[in-house]
Amino acid sequence: MGFSEAEVIAELARIFSREDSRVVVGIGDDAAVVTSSVHETVITTDMAVEDVHFKREWSKAHEIGAKITAANLADIYAMGAIPRHLVAAVSLTGNESINWIRELAQGMKAEADKCDVSIIGGDIVRGPVVTISMTAFGEVVSPILRSGAQVGDGIYLSALPGFSAAGFYLLSNEIKISALVNASLAEKALAQFRSPDVDYQAGRALSRAHSLCDVSDGLVTQGNQIAHASGVRLEMDARLISELQGFQGLMNLAEEVGAHVWDWIACGGEDHVFLATGADLPGVKIGAVVEGLDCEILGLAQTPKGFTHFL
Repeated sequence: MGFSEAEVIAELARIFSREDSRVVVGIGDDAAVVTSSVHETVITTDMAVEDVHFKREWSKAHEIGAKITAANLADIYAMGAIPRHLVAAVSLTGNESINWIRELAQGMKAEADKCDVSIIGGDIVRGPVVTISMTAFGEVVSPILRSGAQVGDGIYLSALPGFSAAGFYLLSNEIKISALVNASLAEKALAQFRSPDVDYQAGRALSRAHSLCDVSDGLVTQGNQIAHASGVRLEMDARLISELQGFQGLMNLAEEVGAHVWDWIACGGEDHVFLATGADLPGVKIGAVVEGLDCEILGLAQTPKGFTHFL
């Protein structure tokens, strides 16, 4: 490693520097200082470990930085809140180049800039593998919880999930993309896995939802979390989901590579599509909340296989 910790911190401070009237003290002191708000504070943390949540041979440093930032920002929006600040802690092996570290930080900043959020501090240590831990802070007047679903609610999706799971499938099975008939869709899936394109405006638009989450752990898993938190049953309609934009292409790709499209859609993770219940919400209605205590996609010929964070 041909650089010192002080040099890395100085480089990160330069990358993360931006005008933000909410930040009193940023990177460079023992802790950051921000102005307080009259609203409630929402806090979330996400962690990514090399060879567990990402592989450097699969993803560029910029993509890795953007991906973990997106995961944190999506969780803030999934509470009906607005993100304000981020802090990031990174362990490095000492074998990374300063350019790789710079690109990692630039990926974080590029994603944070989409939501007008400042990265205001963190920590750097040495470790056996690259590990990134990020914490996001947001503000909300009244948080939207998983426990708010009510019998009679409609169930809404902001977009079709499954593309990130498709990208993981292609990479883990070492499928040659250029040889595929559906190569362009495969490239979209790879891009979504490496650095998900989160529709943050869709999250903001769901402020009237009774319950809300992002489907980072899979549609059925998150649906069950809402169901059990609210004491209700979520009945999703496979036919309505199949009418979402992108379904036919994703199904064609799945058939070409020998996968089952509903494994990707129902149980794939890390797309950060928003799932909500309520009345007359933005997005596409895919079902209804009824009496009971579980979540099911009605109309499927077989039970989808589950999602795991671990490679």
